[in-house]
Amino acid sequence: MIVYLLIACFFLIGTAVNVWFTPSVRRAYTPSDSPLVSVLIPMRNEERNVDELMQSVQSLTYPNLEILVLNDQSTDRTGEKLEMHMKDDKRIHVMNGKQLPDGWVGKVHACHQLSSAATGEYLLFIDADVRLKSDTVEKVLGLSQEKEAGLVTGFPKFPVRTFLEKLLVPMQHFVVYTHLPILIANKTTWPAATAAHGAFMFFEKGAYEKIGGHTSVQHSLVEDVHIARTMKQKGIPVLLANVTSHVTCYMYETNKEVWSGFAKNIYTGLGRSPIAVCIVALFYAMLYIGSFGLFFVGLFSHQWLYVLPFIVTLLQRLLIDRSTRQRPFLFLTMPAAACALIAMMIYSMTVSLKKKGYEWKGRRYQ
Repeated sequence: MIVYLLIACFFLIGTAVNVWFTPSVRRAYTPSDSPLVSVLIPMRNEERNVDELMQSVQSLTYPNLEILVLNDQSTDRTGEKLEMHMKDDKRIHVMNGKQLPDGWVGKVHACHQLSSAATGEYLLFIDADVRLKSDTVEKVLGLSQEKEAGLVTGFPKFPVRTFLEKLLVPMQHFVVYTHLPILIANKTTWPAATAAHGAFMFFEKGAYEKIGGHTSVQHSLVEDVHIARTMKQKGIPVLLANVTSHVTCYMYETNKEVWSGFAKNIYTGLGRSPIAVCIVALFYAMLYIGSFGLFFVGLFSHQWLYVLPFIVTLLQRLLIDRSTRQRPFLFLTMPAAACALIAMMIYSMTVSLKKKGYEWKGRRYQ
């Protein structure tokens, strides 16, 4: 039991170190100049997000900005609503996406088309469900220049509403802060120590072009991580920052969307390795579900040493939730979240092994 408690404490301390050493865009980073920044937004059937997204990007205060939006063959009112907003702001330009070629993932192809049209010295890719604070561009530009990073990325703040959202979406932050040595990730170009979130990717254009842009990851379902690793393989610094003070992402609206979105990404994110799934599932079962069971054993038997591991795991989750602006008291769902994560990994692996393919936004991917 002492060893069990020490393991829990080890991950709590590691998480605290990660939180401490993760740079935040809240700091007063000041750009050295005002180069043109291209904000690039791929959209496919996103009519529900158009109005709030456009209000968000139109409120950006950075003085030298172009905003390119690609309507990726939407079948809803996305294009119609975008045209209305384009009339209100001369910085906004709407492009119509081309037919998806064989061997490309839809979002990756959309990003490639956007980057080909962009004229900025810096490229900021955001998703349609992202909302930005007005001074986001100058903050992240200053951070990028100070750290001399080819890519600055970060996991946004995730407001959660549905049942599965509350369990699974905050686990994105949890997995990164638990398993990634962020200091090493930010100070080295070691590809294995890499995390990125496709909802917010800020590139220096020269670095982006050096790796061939999105053409280098054209078939990837987790293009964010793969493009960041490709940059590191070329010796280009990648910076993972805490952007939750300035970037908010409303990822899903229904439990079905949560399930489909995570199913598409999670097994690929684990390298499509059944061994990796087994190791990660065993880790979460033993530490975050097992400690919950031991908590009750300790309560009923008055063996208080059995109670402590669960308390430590809750403190770890609370630390992450507070640093990433997650809802209060959601940390108490950690055992259920671990169960949901394990179930999702197994399901995603099963779909891949059976070669059923993953469906997303009306397209199917293997």
